[in-house]
Amino acid sequence: MIQGHGDDAYRYADVRINFSSNIYAHADLSALQAHLASRLDVIGQYPEPEAMSLERLIAQRRGIPADCVLVTSGATEAIYLVAQMLSRQGICHYQIRQPTFSEYEDACRMFGMTPGEGGAVWLCNPNNPTGQVASLLPCASPLILDQSYEDYCLQPLMTPAEAVALGYVIQIHSLTKTYAVPGLRIGYVVAAAQTVNRLRSLMRPWSVNALAIEAGRWLMTHQVEAVPDMKAYLAEAQRLNRALNAIPHLEALPTDTHFMLVRSDSMTAADLKERLASRYGILIRDASNFQGLTPYHFRIAAQRPDENDRLLEALRETL
Repeated sequence: MIQGHGDDAYRYADVRINFSSNIYAHADLSALQAHLASRLDVIGQYPEPEAMSLERLIAQRRGIPADCVLVTSGATEAIYLVAQMLSRQGICHYQIRQPTFSEYEDACRMFGMTPGEGGAVWLCNPNNPTGQVASLLPCASPLILDQSYEDYCLQPLMTPAEAVALGYVIQIHSLTKTYAVPGLRIGYVVAAAQTVNRLRSLMRPWSVNALAIEAGRWLMTHQVEAVPDMKAYLAEAQRLNRALNAIPHLEALPTDTHFMLVRSDSMTAADLKERLASRYGILIRDASNFQGLTPYHFRIAAQRPDENDRLLEALRETL
């Protein structure tokens, strides 16, 4: 597991605007919080050894059989379970398009896999850290498709029903991202039933805690949107992208979602991050530890228009 994920605000005394995490910072969680407060009694009991009640609700929402869903402790647990399963099946190689989320490669290496043709293909779509959506082509190898940010783009993506029908696709989803609840760690896998059964056999009991299961069940039975107007939010992200490109010494890459990759040609991301945090209380994500990127790359996720304007002004002054 790499050091240097986003949202390391705990390292700073006064972070007022957090652009470093791909989670929208202004989701209204009050109804969920009230529900969990009323169900704190669940922490006095063991949770379900496997979160099957939540799996059934997800399956109903997605229109697929319940035995094609496996709930995990965040998408990250799903990534490591998939790599372990592939290794046990004798799949020795993996293919990963860089730059992308480093846990795919870390998980493969942990279970003895090496880069190479003909192995499992890992794809983040939309991709972290670039925010870009890829077109998918049929492939003969197992395709692990991480759609954690699927609810933050407007392009059509592969549906769970399509993934199950194809058979060779293992789809990873994140309620953490969809509902902006990163502290709860709730993810799930969608795949053919036999693949889910193999993954389930590798999962340790009580992996998903009782509060996370309770939260997931509530979220699946209520109409909740982390971002009230996704079209407006993504339009604001595009405005921010254009404004960044108008600042000398910055290049913001095109994005299909709410976060974007930016390159400075005058200051390293590490120095820029420290200056923004100490002088303005603004936190960005140093992206230099993504494979294939440079010390000058950083990532930001759009927030409210006034906060985005404060970031732009701080960057103009700093650069």
